[in-house]
Amino acid sequence: MFKFSGQGSVTTCDGVTRRDFLQAGALGAIGLTMPAFAKLKAEGRVDPKKSNKACIMIFNLGAPSQQDLWDMKPDAPSEIRGPFKPIRTKSDAFEISEILPLHAKIADKFSLVRSCYHTAAAVHDTGHQMMQTGRLFTGGVNTPHVGSALEFLQGRRSDLPAHIILPETMGPTGGNMPHGQDAGFLGKSYDPFVLNSDPSAADFRVPDLLPPKEISEVRLDRRRQMRELVDSSVKNFEASEQAKLMDSNFEAAYRIMTSTQAREAFDLTKEPTKVRERYGMNRFGQSCLLARRLVERGVRFVTVNTFITVFGEITWDIHGSKPFTSIEGMRDIVAPMYDQGYSALIEDLFQRGMLDDTMVTCLAEFGRTPKINPAGGRDHWPNCWTVNFAGGGVKGGHVVGKSDDIGGYPTERPVAPKEIVATIYQALGVDLTTELPGPQGRPYPVVDFGTQAIKELFA
Repeated sequence: MFKFSGQGSVTTCDGVTRRDFLQAGALGAIGLTMPAFAKLKAEGRVDPKKSNKACIMIFNLGAPSQQDLWDMKPDAPSEIRGPFKPIRTKSDAFEISEILPLHAKIADKFSLVRSCYHTAAAVHDTGHQMMQTGRLFTGGVNTPHVGSALEFLQGRRSDLPAHIILPETMGPTGGNMPHGQDAGFLGKSYDPFVLNSDPSAADFRVPDLLPPKEISEVRLDRRRQMRELVDSSVKNFEASEQAKLMDSNFEAAYRIMTSTQAREAFDLTKEPTKVRERYGMNRFGQSCLLARRLVERGVRFVTVNTFITVFGEITWDIHGSKPFTSIEGMRDIVAPMYDQGYSALIEDLFQRGMLDDTMVTCLAEFGRTPKINPAGGRDHWPNCWTVNFAGGGVKGGHVVGKSDDIGGYPTERPVAPKEIVATIYQALGVDLTTELPGPQGRPYPVVDFGTQAIKELFA
């Protein structure tokens, strides 16, 4: 028989846990919410055309410098403008940094928002929360990641989960607060599937998609039949909320483990070597390639974390002194990797005819200080920064908003995190007045009342 603990642990009669049988709580019900979707559709609050679109959210953990990459100030003093020069791009609307030459070649396919800001504390965690959920974690209310909310509202489109995080969730960034990469008040049933593996590793595989060695697929099927027999004889338990959660989690785990479609989606060896090398044989590049394979096979939402932590590795967090990154480290390591992986993703989606139906948004928690610090780096700056959008109905080659002469504050069209999230929801067909079942069952709007998407991004 199966035993389910309060933590969602599953144990077979052989004593095999299979890492809590595919971490049943963390896998979630992967989209068994079609009644919710049908209700919204019947109410006219879902756009059927847009609801078939997907989103790849690239989260630039650590926060890139707007002055050194996207919003350069070549006429400012050297301590403001930094060491890099702007270059022309395929868009007449903007120039970008010389350290992103491949971005320049595809600038007609993405648009910049140069006036993002927030007023919360200048720590990584607060920005992570707001940019992925639309809200700050306050009063004990943990708002779900937009991908998890999308799963709840629209369900899955294949045997694969509706929301997947690559290569793993965010780790420590100094604030010890939630990062906004779970289902929050929707519950663990809607938590994303997390890869927890480096797709660039020579021995990469997804162990949680493979049946444990101790349990063959035949035996899994036998256990499934036995479970159905047991459930049908225990009417009271079957009607309970715990049983419903257990059933949906079991179905999710079983479907993924036995799905040829799911296994093949994660199999990067099926990609030509030339394609893999175009993305870059590194963790970020292969995560971008995997994201393309996943949305191609029906995954609604993929979150790609460029980095996992700001400590002990070269990241966008360019304070200039260890354990953080220098501007030179960004130039020599981070920017080339990012430039290659992102440009390959956009080109690949475009060439496959997928870009119109796949929004790719590149976000960050804040920007960097206008003035270079004494260590030769830039510090946290939530007062102004740049993000970009491509695909999914976004018109490319444009700029929304404007910053002042030093890239310190918005001077035109300030954009708050909740507007970023609203833009993603709207692009994917979710009416912004849609409500989620919040804490204590109270209705909770997907974004704050009155929040609008960035309409300037769309044709």
